[in-house]
Amino acid sequence: MLRIHAVHRDYLALVVGRITGGGTIDHPIGRHRTDRLKMTVRVDGRPAVTHFRLVERFQNHTLLRVSLETGRTHQIRVHMAHVGHPLVGDQAYGGRRQLRAGDSDEVRAALAGFKRQALHATRLAFLHPGTGERVDIQAPAPADLLALLAVLRDGDDEM
Repeated sequence: MLRIHAVHRDYLALVVGRITGGGTIDHPIGRHRTDRLKMTVRVDGRPAVTHFRLVERFQNHTLLRVSLETGRTHQIRVHMAHVGHPLVGDQAYGGRRQLRAGDSDEVRAALAGFKRQALHATRLAFLHPGTGERVDIQAPAPADLLALLAVLRDGDDEM
């Protein structure tokens, strides 16, 4: 079902930097030439399409709703880093942690304490292969991501 694009997937992604709206990233992805554990945008890669919409903007970060047309390994991480907005906490594709001017001590501490990529699968929908009925599974954002978002909101209120 994934191979024939019959599964709809939605994600929440917290990225570094401010994005002003939604968009589509349509760049092929393939194995990195020197670091075989990573993927990268490559002209000779496999087609990969990522759609994103603005959910909430913070001083130096943006919360996005992301959906995939294709399902390449690390697709969201690779595409967002490629356009200059890596996922918060993504050490593989985001480079070293960047402290931004204007971030409060609380925001800096919360970002430093977030020990994973700020990416969460919120929804998975598909037609059941046996019954043909639509299956729609939703998962609320986890506590650690909600806590980070609360600190970012509070940090914006202080400005």
